[in-house]
Amino acid sequence: MSSEMIVDRGAVLSDPRALALLFAASLTTMANATISPALGGLSELFADHPNARFLTTLLVPAPSLTVIFCAPLAGLAVDCFGRRWLLLIGILLFAITGSAGLYLADLTSILVSRLALGLAVAMIMTAQTALIGDYYEGSALKRLAGLQVSARNFGGFTFITLAGWLAATSPRLPFAVYALPILLLPLVWRTVAEPAIRRGRAAPSGQSLASLGEKWIGPIMRLAALQMATTALFFIMPTQLPFLLDARGYDSASGTGIVLGALTLAGGLAALTYSRVSGRIGAIGAFAAGYLLMALGFAGLASSAQFGAMLAGAIAIGLGFALVMPNFVTLALTIAPAERRGVAGGILTTSVFVGQIVSPFATTPMIHTVGYAWTYAAAAGLVLCLAMASGAIALLRR
Repeated sequence: MSSEMIVDRGAVLSDPRALALLFAASLTTMANATISPALGGLSELFADHPNARFLTTLLVPAPSLTVIFCAPLAGLAVDCFGRRWLLLIGILLFAITGSAGLYLADLTSILVSRLALGLAVAMIMTAQTALIGDYYEGSALKRLAGLQVSARNFGGFTFITLAGWLAATSPRLPFAVYALPILLLPLVWRTVAEPAIRRGRAAPSGQSLASLGEKWIGPIMRLAALQMATTALFFIMPTQLPFLLDARGYDSASGTGIVLGALTLAGGLAALTYSRVSGRIGAIGAFAAGYLLMALGFAGLASSAQFGAMLAGAIAIGLGFALVMPNFVTLALTIAPAERRGVAGGILTTSVFVGQIVSPFATTPMIHTVGYAWTYAAAAGLVLCLAMASGAIALLRR
């Protein structure tokens, strides 16, 4: 185990700690959507329950609800008790609670296990984010931040596809996918060491966030608010796309799989280039480029009902989102003090999941009022404003 700080981007992939952290990052995507292919079968399996359909629907967002409340507390725990142990405990808890649907007897118990899964996700995301800041800086930090988004995209694609195959045999089998992180524990145990900043100087136990001043809390909160808005806009795709395709006369099941699959793969590939792009045009420039691509994608979805045009729009959104999201991690870890990176990670984690939950509540009434085309056009306009603001700031700084 090593706690060495790495600066050179070329050394990231040869560092075994990076592999462990990237595998951990991929778990956060599978937390919610992996059981989606099994929802219909679970609803039939527990059809004797009076609220089977409603409770089955809650199984997907249930972990997010817990993450929102637990991530800030997990961040504090990561700073107070250390990153390594919280990450190990989080992965073990993830495997236990995530796979519980294999054997739990009733739907209510499975829902409770899904809520407990959210606690594991909060622990993993906050510890992993803090460790990235502890181990890497400069171009190496940007490289790993981009790879982290790729790992989430490719991991989500792989896990959901595997769950779909298993769901064809039994609606309980997709829960077995959640047991796979057990295989990750030995790698994390061997490679992830408590960083030197933690071993040499623990965060002052009696020091409150307020006493640290607004030098980092204010910028972090503004960054988290922007991340929440970005996530809410992006989640128009997975939450509303099936209904958009159905309204335009396409098969929603196969069409959604193709379009979201293309979006995910495009995002995974684009995130691999993040460190080079941000190195050339800067973080604010990456914001501008990413938001512009997202705006073009939403505009394409709003203006054309042709499947090819919608597919191209989704790919543009995936490319743009993959350039934008690593910025939040790199900027937050640069702003926050080393001994408060867990708190910063907790704030960022909460903002992501709040954005996911806010998205359907904000867009569904708008769709009922003005329709899909105008809703996607409004999303394009909002993202274009973010692109223009980012571009203006980038030009002023130059």
